[in-house]
Amino acid sequence: MSNESTAATGLTPEQRLEAPTTHLIDAGIATIHDMATLRACVAYENANQQRVQILRRLEQRAQEE
Repeated sequence: MSNESTAATGLTPEQRLEAPTTHLIDAGIATIHDMATLRACVAYENANQQRVQILRRLEQRAQEE
């Protein structure tokens, strides 16, 4: 993982996507402002839980960028 993916907020993909509530996960995704972080989060989710809903939210965020 590169430092680029945590530079803006200091959050790792794990911290963004393994939050205890869906509201915090949504906030973690909403605060992604660069493609490096987005890619790191997609890679993390694919390697771990592979939750379709989370991957769709990440895809929507990518379309906003």
